[in-house]
Amino acid sequence: MSRRQMVRPGGRSARVQAAVHSAVRELLAEVGREALTVPLVAQRADVTPSTIYRRWGDLAELLSDVAVERLRPDGEPEDHGDLRSDLTAWAEEFLDEMSSGSGRAYVRDALLGDPDGSNAGRCSAYAAEQLDVILDRATARDEDTPDVEAAMDRVVAPMMYRILFRPAGLDAAYARRLVTDLLGARGRSAAGDAEPATASHGA
Repeated sequence: MSRRQMVRPGGRSARVQAAVHSAVRELLAEVGREALTVPLVAQRADVTPSTIYRRWGDLAELLSDVAVERLRPDGEPEDHGDLRSDLTAWAEEFLDEMSSGSGRAYVRDALLGDPDGSNAGRCSAYAAEQLDVILDRATARDEDTPDVEAAMDRVVAPMMYRILFRPAGLDAAYARRLVTDLLGARGRSAAGDAEPATASHGA
């Protein structure tokens, strides 16, 4: 079992995690990624290097764990009153955060130091949970909504691909286009489903 798949820590374990994560963030700001070492982190966090190696394995896995925690949303998406507004605001904010210099660095650390893919799964789950909230609100307002996988495939996946491999042209307009394409595809699908019934009625 991966270290990162263990139950979320409590007590002393939670305090150690908080101290080590804080030390990593401080040192990244002070000395940069290239100068960061496990002994340096351990000294700042007031733990032994063996504690870090035992819990995280190596520096790459530690950086990955810190990155995933930094990518965790602070709270639920804002409610703007309708599905299009909610999705657009969320997509614009998500893209702005993830495509920033620090955001891309966290994404790279989260993925590159993640040998079993569990941190990538956690990042994906964060986005899916946020979209679930938005879609549940829209359903409660009796709006026609796509499912969460369609939103992940048409909004989140293209943004993440572009952030990692083709970062040019990433702006709010791009996020809005993805949302428009998602909702437009939903509308075309609904219209297509209705056509046979309309034809049958005319016959």
